[in-house]
Amino acid sequence: MGISSRFGTPQQEFLDFVLSHYVRVGVDELDLEKLTPLLKLKYNDSLTDAVRSLGQADQIQKCFAGFQKYLYAVSVA
Repeated sequence: MGISSRFGTPQQEFLDFVLSHYVRVGVDELDLEKLTPLLKLKYNDSLTDAVRSLGQADQIQKCFAGFQKYLYAVSVA
């Protein structure tokens, strides 16, 4: 099971946004310190909108950190 089967649509959209920055900027975009700036960028400087869309802060943090283990996972058929 990959990212798409583990996260809901709003989370997948945010993770796609994060990954696009990862591709452009590099691995540093996956640092937990980048979470708040990425949320502000994606949600027009509104953390309230981010929470409304993605869930409470602890859920957002788990999503951000949790999806990373799937980036380099090898799929076994």
